[in-house]
Amino acid sequence: DDAAGPVDELALPSPFDFGASALLYVPRDLPEVSDPGFVDEAAARVARLVAASGGGAFVLCTSVRNMRALHARLRARGVPRLLLQGEAPKTALLSRFRAHGDAVLCATISFWEGVDVPGRALRLVVIDKLPFPVPSDPHVAARSLVLEEQGENPFLRYHVPTAAISLKQGFGRLIRTATDRGVVALLDRRARTRGYGISLLDALPPARRTESVEETEQFLRDLAGPALPLPL
Repeated sequence: DDAAGPVDELALPSPFDFGASALLYVPRDLPEVSDPGFVDEAAARVARLVAASGGGAFVLCTSVRNMRALHARLRARGVPRLLLQGEAPKTALLSRFRAHGDAVLCATISFWEGVDVPGRALRLVVIDKLPFPVPSDPHVAARSLVLEEQGENPFLRYHVPTAAISLKQGFGRLIRTATDRGVVALLDRRARTRGYGISLLDALPPARRTESVEETEQFLRDLAGPALPLPL
């Protein structure tokens, strides 16, 4: 219906074999994200996964509050080479992360997209919660109001599709080349227990899925060995 003229579209499949290179871990046994004990339990689970991977992890959070809380708890657990968004410029943090090869970076939305860390330096991406839009944001509130006035459900028509895009962008930090391998861990049990969770997971690349932390740990341990060369 664009008066400017027709638009040609082309959708190309991914060149990556996600089924062989990536594992998506979504547990059911963690508390609900609204539970006061979620952060403590999530930190314990992240520490366990980081121990299996030997570092090389992004811990991507949906809020600054959660980022700082998880960082503090991981530091208290003695997780080594722990980096925090804000303690240095973004480019400097990424440079340190790549150079270490086994660092753990706690960050928020600014690291969910436009960040490229190919090779073994990044082999684990942890996402704390489903990245739904913030309802109090003026833009989100205005979009939701328009949908309500049109008789639509803002959550299903706007919040869920927006979260699906953000979730895909977060997942996309992991596999950057044909030789990359690793795990994406989504710690929000709603992806397993709520009806909308199916559509959110189905929007992700076709990685193998598991609810088992033991299977995830074994996958991460199997990544150990000589570092893969970075692509030219």
